[in-house]
Amino acid sequence: MTDTGAHKYGWPNLPAMFFSQAEKLGDRPFLWEKSGGAFRPMTWTEAARRVTQLARVLQGLGVKPGDRVALISENRASWLIADVAIMAAGAITVPAYTTNTEGDHLHILDDSGAVGAIVSTARLAARVLPAAEKVTACRFAIAMEPVDGGRAPSVDLKIWDDALAGRQSGADIAGAAQGWSPDATACIIYTSGTSGLPKGVMLSHKSILHNVAGATDALCDLGLGKEVFLSFLPLSHSYEHTAGQFFPIAVGAEIYYAEGVEYLVNNMAEARPTIMTAVPRLYESMRTRIERGVEQAGGAKAKLFRKALALGAKRYQNPGSLGLVERVQDCALDKLVRAKVKARFGGRLKALVSGGAPLNPDVGLYFTALGLRILQGYGQTESAPVISVNRAAHVKLHAVGPPVKDTEVMIAGDGEILVRGDLVMQGYWRNEKATEGAIQDGWLHTGDIGHLDEDGHLVITDRKKDIIVNSGGDNIAPQRVEGIINLEPEIAQSMVSGDKRPHLVALLVPDQDWLGHFMREHSKSGELKDLADDPDLRKLLSLAMERVNGKLSNIEKVRRFIVAPEPFTVDNEQMTPTLKVRRHVLKDVYGERLNALYV
Repeated sequence: MTDTGAHKYGWPNLPAMFFSQAEKLGDRPFLWEKSGGAFRPMTWTEAARRVTQLARVLQGLGVKPGDRVALISENRASWLIADVAIMAAGAITVPAYTTNTEGDHLHILDDSGAVGAIVSTARLAARVLPAAEKVTACRFAIAMEPVDGGRAPSVDLKIWDDALAGRQSGADIAGAAQGWSPDATACIIYTSGTSGLPKGVMLSHKSILHNVAGATDALCDLGLGKEVFLSFLPLSHSYEHTAGQFFPIAVGAEIYYAEGVEYLVNNMAEARPTIMTAVPRLYESMRTRIERGVEQAGGAKAKLFRKALALGAKRYQNPGSLGLVERVQDCALDKLVRAKVKARFGGRLKALVSGGAPLNPDVGLYFTALGLRILQGYGQTESAPVISVNRAAHVKLHAVGPPVKDTEVMIAGDGEILVRGDLVMQGYWRNEKATEGAIQDGWLHTGDIGHLDEDGHLVITDRKKDIIVNSGGDNIAPQRVEGIINLEPEIAQSMVSGDKRPHLVALLVPDQDWLGHFMREHSKSGELKDLADDPDLRKLLSLAMERVNGKLSNIEKVRRFIVAPEPFTVDNEQMTPTLKVRRHVLKDVYGERLNALYV
């Protein structure tokens, strides 16, 4: 352990931080899960007891400092316990997505050299255990729930409750945790692979502690106190791993585990979170849901809602511009409209934090106008992940805020964003060539294009590798165009194409609810795949694209489009588990049809 690291962040490493907080907060509620139809708490003391027991179990299974242990589970209290226990034993957590196939698990287990795996359910074990059987290094598996059949003979399978019950005494885990270096690797997080085979990103304890300190500093003007988080983004992703787990631990917060995205609205009302972290796709979906409810209500309610939006937007865009009558109306609308919207989010939100992908400024303005503070941030797995985030006192919806504390940002000659500081990864696991390409002279080359404005706020324009250069030599940011397309009520998803071409074309996925209404109105039957070339559907989508093109510059206008026969999903591998579009997959599937639009 180095004194510098311990002093700099308050704790030498992540498990030491956890044990320190558990000792201080004791019997206060910490982790909340649904049981018997209601959320029930686990205290800090109980969580620390379970972490200690599991760490001893891992040591008893032969896990040594530096060994890798895979973790495959939905978000739940046992995810946090397993993660901290692995690190407390001096080992390295290797999280994997629950949506992974057996082949995906085989790649991660084999590439990381994992000595064991912790898996939650029998359904997930059915994909993990056969993969583990094929990896020589993988000696054991611990299942959080009973596993029926399909066991791998060469893998020593333990059941969580049985394993923990047998380890009541042993090594001083909390004491030993104080000795792990801040420079040691805490986890290897495999990138979700928007452009190919995932690479293992090595993050040190110091990298994540740097993020935790930066987030605490950035959000301090919210008045951090007794905070409550609702965890629903995959904990296997660096964003939720840091912002939804270790940051709450650092500030002594309570964490509720959502039952799933489909239950999110109900869980928000039950948990009443004070801070929520999510990806832009979720905010887009929430906006669509709210808009649909307003349209159905109609009449006076809809008029009041539109007035609240208009005045809220004016107040943000032109501070001090509301006249006396407008200020009175705006105050009344706080109670008539905005309070009801806030109640749907639990009623005590201090901030919605957006990250993982660019947030359309119109979506940010929408929630801001409704009285919900939305703070867009920016980062990537290779930076643990937070690089910058807006501050509550100075929000810029088109920007991703100033860099977090002790983080250097530089803009290269070609506009690429470079980052330096303790947050930068140690490198890609067993991939020196990729590491040398990503980190040069200590600077992480993000692959993103942007600039710093006059206030030091970072503005992202696009991914370096995603930028479309048309045949006229113009640079076009596809994510901006797609963000505008996806705001149309008829359209749920889109991808634009046009590299080395004279203009843009698009692949569109109609909104499912809108499509159902269209089918009833036009007496259509079948599924999306049966309607992709329907002339009535294309006519209405063409009208939507005309509206879109009215908001775009000439070089950004979409001249022609095709309709996808199915949505982009994680299951068909057209989206990552964090809901980013896999452009290379879509181009493989639809490339010929998109190219035919230029004929």
